[in-house]
Parts: sequence; structure tokens; C-alpha cells
Amino acid sequence: MIFMPHNFLLIWLFQLLSVGILGGGIYILYEWYERELIGTSYLVAGLVMVLWTFGGRFISLPLLRRSGNQEPKFMRSKTVQRLPRPDGSVLQVEFFGPEDGQPIILSHGWGPNSTIWYYAKRQLSDRFRVIVWDLPGLGKSSKPKNNDHSLEKYARDLEAVVAIAGNKPVILLGHSMGGMINLTFCRLFPEQLGSRVAGLILVDTTYTNPVKTCIFSNLVRKLQKPLLEPLLYLTIVLWPIFWLMTWLSYFNGSLYISVELSGFTGTETRGQLNFAAFLSALGSPGVLARGTLAMLKFDEAQTLATINVPVLVMCGASDIATKPVASDRMKAELPYSERVTIKPGGHMALMEQNQQFSEAVSRFCAGCS
Repeated sequence: MIFMPHNFLLIWLFQLLSVGILGGGIYILYEWYERELIGTSYLVAGLVMVLWTFGGRFISLPLLRRSGNQEPKFMRSKTVQRLPRPDGSVLQVEFFGPEDGQPIILSHGWGPNSTIWYYAKRQLSDRFRVIVWDLPGLGKSSKPKNNDHSLEKYARDLEAVVAIAGNKPVILLGHSMGGMINLTFCRLFPEQLGSRVAGLILVDTTYTNPVKTCIFSNLVRKLQKPLLEPLLYLTIVLWPIFWLMTWLSYFNGSLYISVELSGFTGTETRGQLNFAAFLSALGSPGVLARGTLAMLKFDEAQTLATINVPVLVMCGASDIATKPVASDRMKAELPYSERVTIKPGGHMALMEQNQQFSEAVSRFCAGCS
């Protein structure tokens, strides 16, 4: 699941539901024990609710989706560089594929870490130099000591990754927030376009505050100031409690529902759904909330017309996190762009339709090189 402003309220709802199920089960068991009720209905109901809290995923997951032949798993490289940054963060950068291949730097979205690129690493590293990195505070990259999670900070981090990518011009591929980082990079480092950067791939991303290009955008925009932002600040303060609530949601299976609604279209496999849910539970809620607040200030609409390298705009046909209309706008304003729509596909089409995704990336990169 991608931690985006539009689904934050849904995440909170499922976390509260998870706490409610556990609390309700404990209360019913207490009532049964304390009052020595003769009937067993209280005992059964309480036990079911408690057991569902810690094992509901084993029942709900098999019922939701089919099993796949090649399910995603954690895949890390033995070729790693650790990049210390001035703000105290340390970036985990991993390399796959031939050293002399066309380098592609993959920037993941907000919520998971670079292991989300399981299929891309397997399907592209036979001919390309695939470089992935964990955004600060996620995966194996440590968070900045000054709590700076701005898009500008991430773009400067990306510039440091570009610097160690080798002598060939790189192609920057960004998914969701990763695409926003790429656009911010283009504004901050325009001199690198054409010299160090040969092309961009923008996947299921947007050019402005994602609240404006998500499903129910009018409603979410009205809720941003009075509800969404206060909840994000509350999450920063109470992040250990929120993290516990997230894991309860994962174990009882309700997290699968929010992952399904926000990222997939129903053709994903059991392993893909579980992998995405597990990755979303790993991220620190405090870090995720700070990054989400940074996204609310994002706007690179004026940057689009200044990008003078080839750009591939990709989106899932049914993406609700960044609706295809955002890709339409980018395609229209980018000087040298082409558009690919993945069908069927949602925000996580890079997993759900991984072969279709990798083929489009491979064709574009081959043309750039």
C-alpha cells in the first residue's frame, strides 16, 4: 500500500476497527468470567474476536485472492553502497545487472521500500544496470536527524545517487511519490537533464498536491486542513501506538482491504497482496506522516514545460490514488513525452501487471540509450 493523503483517513478507520475488535473481545471474555455466565455464547464470541485479531489474515487472505506462480519476496543485492548525507541520514543504494548496462535509478513510492521493485529487478537486470534505493527512514536507509522529509531533501538525495551511478547518463524511474521526487529533481538540477539524465519515467504519479488528483478530490481537499493535517500531526506524536494499531490491522486481515482498495484492481495474486500489506506495516508511522505532510506542499506544474529529455508517463487505468487525469496533464505539458496506460491496473500495477510494466520500461530505456 502507498501511504498517500487520500487513503490516510481509511487507514485510521481500519486501525480503530482493529483496536475495537481486540478490545471488544477482551471485554466480552471479562464479562463472561466476572459474572460466571452459564451460557457459552459470550465465551465463544470473545474467543473468536481475540483469535481473529491475531489470526484473521490466515482466513481472509486465502479467500480474497488466488496464489501465483512467482510471488514477490524480499530480494536485496550484495552490491551495496551506503551514502551518508549532511542531515545525518544514510541512504541504502543497491545495484543489480551488468555494470556496463544502461543505468536506471528506481525511486519507490511512499510507504514501502525498495524491495517493492522485486519484479522490475528480476525482469530488467538482465540487460540494464538497475539501481534502487530506500527513501530516508524506510527500509535500510536511516531517517534524517533534523526530521526533514521534504521533497527537496529527497531530490537532493536522488542527486547523490545519480552521482554514483557510473559514467553513462541515467534514466530516472519514479513511482507515486518517487515520480514527485523526479520532478522536484528536474527543478533543482536542470543542468543535469541531457548530460547526466537521459530520460524520465513517471509511474502513477502527479505534478501537484496529490489531494487534487485523487479519487473524491473535492471532499479530500475540504478535509485537508480541518481533519487530515491534524491527524497527521497526531500520528507523529503517537506513532508507537499507531504502529501497534497497524500491525493489529495486518494480523486480523483488515489491512488487506485498504491495500486492495487503494492499490489493486482484483487481478493481483495472494502473495502480491500480502507482500504489499506487509511492506506497508513495516514503515514507521511517524516518518510516513511527515512525508505525507510534505506531499501536501508539492507543486511542480510549472516544471513540466522545462523538462527537455524524453519522458514516459505510465499509469494504471483504474488508479484512484493518482487518477489518469494527472497523467493526461503531464503528457500534454511535457515537451517530449509518450503515454502508456496499463490495463487492468491500479496504483500498484507495477506488481499486479509486472510483465506489462517491465516491457514498457524496457522499450523506452532501449530507445533512450
